[in-house]
Amino acid sequence: MINMTTGGSTGTIMFQVAAEAEKRGHEVFTYSPAELNKSAGSADNPGNGKHFFYSKRIERKADNIIGRVLGCNGMTSWFGTARLIRSLRRNRVELVHLHNLHSYCINLRMLFRYIKKNNLHVVWTLHDCWTFTGHCPHYVMAGCDKWKTQCFHCPQLHEYPQCKVDNSRYQYRFKKKNFSGVSSMTLVTPSRWLAEQVKESFLKRYPVKVIHNGIDPEVFSPLPSDFREKHGLEDKRLILGVASSWGEKKGLDMFIRLAEKMPEDWQIVMAGVSDSLAGQLPDNITAISKTENRRALAEMYTAADVFVNPTREDTFPTVNLEALACGTPVITFRTGGSPECIDATCGIVVPPNDFDSLWAALSDVLSKKRFSPECCRERALLFDSNHQYKEYIALYESFMTNRQ
Repeated sequence: MINMTTGGSTGTIMFQVAAEAEKRGHEVFTYSPAELNKSAGSADNPGNGKHFFYSKRIERKADNIIGRVLGCNGMTSWFGTARLIRSLRRNRVELVHLHNLHSYCINLRMLFRYIKKNNLHVVWTLHDCWTFTGHCPHYVMAGCDKWKTQCFHCPQLHEYPQCKVDNSRYQYRFKKKNFSGVSSMTLVTPSRWLAEQVKESFLKRYPVKVIHNGIDPEVFSPLPSDFREKHGLEDKRLILGVASSWGEKKGLDMFIRLAEKMPEDWQIVMAGVSDSLAGQLPDNITAISKTENRRALAEMYTAADVFVNPTREDTFPTVNLEALACGTPVITFRTGGSPECIDATCGIVVPPNDFDSLWAALSDVLSKKRFSPECCRERALLFDSNHQYKEYIALYESFMTNRQ
């Protein structure tokens, strides 16, 4: 399994799927480039103990500089990718599970040449749209559909993965050439929405399987806490929003508009707020800094009356599932895969950018309380990560059966 980081949601998914595969008797190796945010000399071995950092920190720094200037994503990292390929050969790897590869630190031509030459089976989880565009992981807000035919004059050069030179036309052709012609590859998407996008791209000849992201219902469950008391919110109707970073894409402006209109007995809590943003928010928004403590998050979800997710670009946000698992109903925009875990028993989906509909839905939920915690949790249990990860194992084993 190869991913561009050991952390975040994609790193977590990689290691948890690896652990599930090992339970079934498979030998699994996980790979990522050097972690830039770790101290020099760090040699920890995350996951299953068979994790390899295939590049060195100095190489990754150089790749980042080249990539951010010239837009050469997936075109450098010669030495690191050579080490990766040697390890794949040495470990006699038969199946490669790819995750995110868009962080300037793998040579895609070298990797896919090796995959094609050795007829390796490939499972590729597309966590976003980067695989079939000339630059960007998301394009909904930009209103761009050039990826369907040919990228050029990219309107999002300054969005991740940032670069100074518009290399989108060449990047599109580069990806199309290298990602085409794999004899045995299945693409996995975490949402039906992304699966439909893939079917309109140059990857449409490959089979696509939807495996939704999952959550651990033992971690995210209704928990008693003193969160309300700690923040003086005992008598408030609590509206919660959670994001790793806040901006227009995550609907920051919508929360500010809600704060301007809502009555005094309502209070917004936003988790994941940076120190610089916290000082700019109105008094009826309580800012909570980013936390990796999942119990603390579960306590916040449980304390809330409703979870609001006005995201404008998302593949399949697990925050919706986390809230439901803690018994809290969800209101979300109909964008990307965000609505796919919501039904009539646990929340409301409203048109994107429609503040009036968002306000009406919020008023309805807080006044009638028509969604029970039990129904919300029952819905979330359909996305138990243990079941989702087993779908990956079944996919791996189908490849092995076909080879035999």
